[in-house]
Order: sequence, then structure tokens, then C-alpha cells
Amino acid sequence: MPESLSTDVLIVGGGVAGLWLNARLRRQGFATLLVDKGTLGGGQSVKSQGIIHGGTKYALHGALTGASEAIADMPRRWREALDGTGELDLSGVRLLSDAHYLWSPGTLAGNLTSFFASKAVRSRVGQVKGDELPPALQHPRFKGKVYRLAELVLDVPSLIARLAELAGPSLLAAERIEPLREGDELVGLRVDGRDIRAQRIVFSAGGGTAELLGALGLQQPAMQRRPLHMVLVKAPTLKPLYAHCLGGGPKPRITVTSHPTEDGQWLWYLGGELAEAAGVARDEASQIAVAKKELAELVPWLDLSEAQWATLRIDRAEPAQSSQARPDNAFLAEQGRLLVGWPTKLALSPDFADRVEAALARDGIRPTAHAALPALPRPPITGPFWEGLL
Repeated sequence: MPESLSTDVLIVGGGVAGLWLNARLRRQGFATLLVDKGTLGGGQSVKSQGIIHGGTKYALHGALTGASEAIADMPRRWREALDGTGELDLSGVRLLSDAHYLWSPGTLAGNLTSFFASKAVRSRVGQVKGDELPPALQHPRFKGKVYRLAELVLDVPSLIARLAELAGPSLLAAERIEPLREGDELVGLRVDGRDIRAQRIVFSAGGGTAELLGALGLQQPAMQRRPLHMVLVKAPTLKPLYAHCLGGGPKPRITVTSHPTEDGQWLWYLGGELAEAAGVARDEASQIAVAKKELAELVPWLDLSEAQWATLRIDRAEPAQSSQARPDNAFLAEQGRLLVGWPTKLALSPDFADRVEAALARDGIRPTAHAALPALPRPPITGPFWEGLL
């Protein structure tokens, strides 16, 4: 039987939210242990587009929503971390783009009128032209307008690797996770036969949280899954592009991010309205056909005759909302020693950590002395998911 362990905070789930929380708590002197049954970052995290939103895309009708207000400060906090001067030291994480862009095709330029009616929106954007345009749009046939957003795009695999480095010895690979109770009170977890006691237990396992709650006999907080059907395209002719392309509705027509691949080419990762409800209903061949048609209309100068195509289905795990609406903020629920939550977006991982820290402070949970952790089996770190698809 493995020896028992004790810690201040036991975290289950090694996506960006759990890893960020773990690093923040360790920096403040808490003893932590993060447990994961798979690869670190291998769920939703590595499949995100890496955009650190400032909320602008949620204001396409000219009004700042609750979502845009909640997320507005995230780019600043992430930039400080990337500079090594913030709440975490993320220096060394690869920055793919120092800005994200809003791209209006020529036929839709008039749709920006209501968007720029808001002073708060105007303060976050600036138009770019000529050689300031993203490389993929620097073509004589480009007729649209492009606006630079105060956002950024990260290479998520390098982010996960850095957060795992900040975890030090506090990572534990697991195959079986069970509740550890004293009487009716949850006091920790039994991981592969090892008892781990903690002042607080945090579930931040994304889509795996529902299973963890079920093992405890809990049905709340309820979780929803909002599916996406993303498209990947790799071709020798592709150049970097990080942009929301406007359509006629409240969501971007497509959202493009670009990622370097091992063979030196660029891969475009396509989300936005393309990947949502109608896209989810399509099979892979139909979804790729629609993506080809979209790119032929939006960037007709691109030669995609040698392109490789694939799709990827993702279930975004979130707290349940009426009509499966998108949550505005990170979410945290509490029951005794157990805290359960979802960041709801990669960019909101610091907000999720804020909520956990506030709960600890309110309950008087402070760092305590614990024996040094023994050598523990560590979960592997995920790599770029696209290398296995294209």
C-alpha cells in the first residue's frame, strides 16, 4: 500500500486552469498536489485556439456584454505573466501573435457602424493598412478592412509545458480516483490506493468533472457540453493569420489562428460560426467542403491545391446554463471541502484562480507545514494535437 500524503490543496485536472491554479497557490506558499488521469493539457486546453480574448468579439453589435466586461482585463494579466512580471512567470512561452485582428470583408464593411458606436469598443481597436496588415491579407486583391485588437495569441503546447515546469514535484499521474471520507465528511481522495488528505479539494477536470462528481454521488453543479466542429488546413502557401472574420451576425463568420508545424509549414485552425451549430451537424467531408468554399470567397488568391484538410470535434465543458448559453465568467461552486469549477475559456484561467483563492481566504485556509513529497509518477505532457491529424 503506498504511503499516505497530506497537502493544503488537492487539485484534480491538469488543463491550463488547474495548472495555473496550482502554480499560483505554490507561489503563495501553499502545499499542493495536482492529479491527472491523462496527459497534462490533453483535453480542451491544447485544442483551444490560444486566443487571450479581451471581450471585443462579444461586442459585435456595439454593446459591451457581461462576457466582454468580465474578460476585459485578461490580456493585461497574461501579458504581464509572459513578461515575467505578473502573477506567474510565463517567460519562455511562445507568443504566436502580439495582436488578434478583426477582419471585415469588403462587402461587409458597413456592418461595422454599430460596432464602433460604442466608445468602449473604439478604445480597444485601431485600423491597420498596407504592410501593417496580417501577412495572409497583404495581397492586391484584398478589399476589406482590418482592425487590430488589444489581444494576443499563445502557443498552447508551450504554455502547458511551462505551467508543468512551475508545478515542480506537485504532479501525480493517476488511474483510479476515489473519495476519501471520515464519517460523512470528504477529507481527501484515494488515488491508486494512496490516501491523500487536504484542507480543500478542487475539481478542475473539464469534461471529466461530471464523472468525478458522480463518483462522490453528487449531481450538482451540473455540467453542459457545447460542441464544436473545427477545421484544420495545412498548405505550403499559407501565411500567418490571427483574425475574427465578420459575418452578418453576432458571432465571427470564421476565427482563424495559425500554428507552425514540424515540417516548417503553417496550419490554419478555423473556428467561429463555421464550427458551431450548423458545422456540428455536418460530417467531416461536408464540413471541409464548407470551409473550402469560405476560404475561396474570403481569400481567393490562396492556392490550396496541395492543402491537407482535417476536422476536429471538441466538447466545451462548462457549468450548465439555460438554453446552453455561453457562461460569462469562470465558475466555482463549493460543498464542504470540495470546490468545483470551470474557467469556461482559456483566457479566464486567472479568474478561476481568483475565485478559488477568495474561497480559501474567506474560510481561513492558509499554508501549513507538510512533509516533502516523495518521488511520484508524473503525468505526461501533451504535444500539438494536429501532428496526429495532418
